[in-house]
Amino acid sequence: MGLKRRHEAENILEIRKLRKTFDGVVAVNNVSLRLQPGTVTALIGPNGAGKTTLFNVITGHLKADSGQVVFKGEDITNLAPHEICRRGIARSFQIVNVFPRLSVSENVLAATLFHKKIGNPFTRNYGSETGYVTEVLETVGLFSQADLAAAKLSYGDRKVLDIAIALACGPELLLLDEPTAGLGPEESRRIIELIRNLQKKQRLTLFLVEHDMDVVFALSERIIVMHEGMVIAYGRPEEVRKNERVRQVYLGEEG
Repeated sequence: MGLKRRHEAENILEIRKLRKTFDGVVAVNNVSLRLQPGTVTALIGPNGAGKTTLFNVITGHLKADSGQVVFKGEDITNLAPHEICRRGIARSFQIVNVFPRLSVSENVLAATLFHKKIGNPFTRNYGSETGYVTEVLETVGLFSQADLAAAKLSYGDRKVLDIAIALACGPELLLLDEPTAGLGPEESRRIIELIRNLQKKQRLTLFLVEHDMDVVFALSERIIVMHEGMVIAYGRPEEVRKNERVRQVYLGEEG
């Protein structure tokens, strides 16, 4: 019994033989993996490997056909997305998911109130949450643009705002779906630094899908490689870089 408790404490997330199909096509095929608290893990693989589908099953946006998603020792498989979020898992999206007509601060406020189950964020005055919203915006470097409409942000800033919205839910585990997609080198470096700060200063566990190998190897302590719905490699960056099968199916090829 003691060994089981220690094992669960060492892994913030466990995926156990997870399977997801679409009309007979297997997108996630018997996937098992573990994430340790406070780490940055990258999930890589060719387009169609099943990466985003796996993220969607973890966060409840898709239902698993079989298998388990276990978060901090609790089976959360197929719970609704808002229930999973309130347990401590949040995510950003490959396609930026913000309210364009609301200000930067209002976007973060809406996520904050959702997480705290406080009424309608657009019909009442929630001055008591201002301090928390400010803290989130300062963490991601958007405080100076707090009153600006989200639609007027640069694409890079909208990507950062998407991360801020996820942070407003107070997660322990943050999933990032292609956080540097569509960004230039300078904006990518900004995202890399933000992710590093979130891990170190906020003590978050981060799990990211990313096609840019420079970003992956700059950030990740562990890398998981998927191909045709299955995990084909897991290890430290230098181990994955040398893996012959990984080199054949992914590294050096266009994402």
